[in-house]
Amino acid sequence: MASKPETHSKLMGYILWIFGFMGAHRFYYGKPVTGTIYFFTLGLLGVGWIIGLFLIPGMDRQAELRFAAGPLNYNAAWILLTFLGLLGVHRFYMGKWLSGILYLLTGGLFLVGIVYDYWTLNDQLTLINGRAGQV
Repeated sequence: MASKPETHSKLMGYILWIFGFMGAHRFYYGKPVTGTIYFFTLGLLGVGWIIGLFLIPGMDRQAELRFAAGPLNYNAAWILLTFLGLLGVHRFYMGKWLSGILYLLTGGLFLVGIVYDYWTLNDQLTLINGRAGQV
């Protein structure tokens, strides 16, 4: 029986957990509200950050069920957003050339676009991967 391709990685979740006081792992697993809360409260003053260490396997399972696998790799897109988001490289990766150029010229639409992408990147990738699966 063929297994479903992975969308998210526990290893990436644990790496991002290191920066969990900023909510990075929560955003990665498609939990933008709690990611934002962690960002503004430094991981619920460290308590939520420690608890998050034990929640990662469950969040990973939920993400695998929720988001569609396909030609675009979630880990690659998240790395590009995190480290090169101001330059729009993640947008180029997703085939969104016009917004990629716009991000490149405006510093990620003056950071507002970066925040938007942190909230919606998983859904954007699922939409693109879902379309690729229908062709």
